[in-house]
Amino acid sequence: MLLVVDAGNTNIVFALHDGGEWRGIWRIATETRRTSDEYAVWLLALLTHSGLERGMVDRAVIGTVVPAALYHLRRLCRDWFDVEPLIASSRLDWGFEIRMDNPAEVGVDRLLNGLAGHQLYGGPLMVIDFGTATTFDVVDREGCYTGGVIAPGISLSVEALHQAAARLPRIGIGRSQGPVIGRNTIAAMRSGIYWGYIGLIEGIASRIIAEVGEPMKVVATGGLAPLFAEGTTVIERIDPELTLDGLRLLAARNPHPTHPVDRTTND
Repeated sequence: MLLVVDAGNTNIVFALHDGGEWRGIWRIATETRRTSDEYAVWLLALLTHSGLERGMVDRAVIGTVVPAALYHLRRLCRDWFDVEPLIASSRLDWGFEIRMDNPAEVGVDRLLNGLAGHQLYGGPLMVIDFGTATTFDVVDREGCYTGGVIAPGISLSVEALHQAAARLPRIGIGRSQGPVIGRNTIAAMRSGIYWGYIGLIEGIASRIIAEVGEPMKVVATGGLAPLFAEGTTVIERIDPELTLDGLRLLAARNPHPTHPVDRTTND
């Protein structure tokens, strides 16, 4: 089985794929000081609970936008699963051209979304990922990654509003249920946060489509995708496993590392 590790700024997702389907998907908060042994205790317990064994893992792939987390995730694969993981980077074979000024600076999560999105849905395609940042990534009809947009994530926006305005409370993220015009502070904040973000989604998406010059499929991923899909017709499909599928497809395209490694380094 393939062990897939998607390390984001907020959460790290671990998943097992048996070649036909996902056998388990588990999340843990991103904490760069967490050791490989701590990951192992947590993950092996979940495997056992799901009727799986670590000996079933024969390959691993890691995608991370948190470089400080990579060392212990790699040690987890080496020491506890006895596999050398493939590390997602722009230097691998993606099967498409990365049309950016500096391909190495593109977050691998964005490339993974583009890879899986085009493979599963075709193009031209826009992928909206609701993560710590909200990203809009564009893939053309041939599957080439052509760039995108990075906006502050909704959680960051909510926290910034609370921190910068002394009299505004910290509120949870949810759909505004009443009229747009709030009759109290909380209602006004909920309306502004939700409908303001819907406006951001629709505004950026419409400008991207106009710039591309032809209709595009729009796929959303990330934990908050269902919430915002309720408020707009721009989003056509929600795919919560899109980034994981990107890692799975990337691992299938590239040879699994087999050479002995110097386990005294943190490369």
